[in-house]
Amino acid sequence: MRDLFNNITIKRVISPVSEAGTTALVGQIIDRQGYQSVTYAIATGSIADADATFTVLLEEGDVSNLSDAAAVADADLLGTEALAAFQFDDDNEARKLGYKGNKRYTRLTITPVNNASAALVSAVAILGHPESMPQPNPPV
Repeated sequence: MRDLFNNITIKRVISPVSEAGTTALVGQIIDRQGYQSVTYAIATGSIADADATFTVLLEEGDVSNLSDAAAVADADLLGTEALAAFQFDDDNEARKLGYKGNKRYTRLTITPVNNASAALVSAVAILGHPESMPQPNPPV
């Protein structure tokens, strides 16, 4: 049976927000324990500023508060941070960024540049290849 529903867990990373400045949107720390894979999904709504850009950074570490955070090496990414980034004319689009490294914890940060108007952004982490199935809904 082709069943993705029972094989993934989705975690909130960045709640839907209207960002009207250049403050970095620092996501929740995601714990991969019990899962072999994680993919981040980023969704945009309307981006009002005519020259805004949004960079994406994925960090990894072994400490639960990520006090040991380091940028993920390109070799441990599926896709690139550049392809996950977006700009003023990327209204109502979605991006993805995968992680294949060995660290337990990861964190996604989206940083606006030249943004002075409302930009609607959100992100979730999709944890896959769980040690046990089916996965509960909603996740615990």
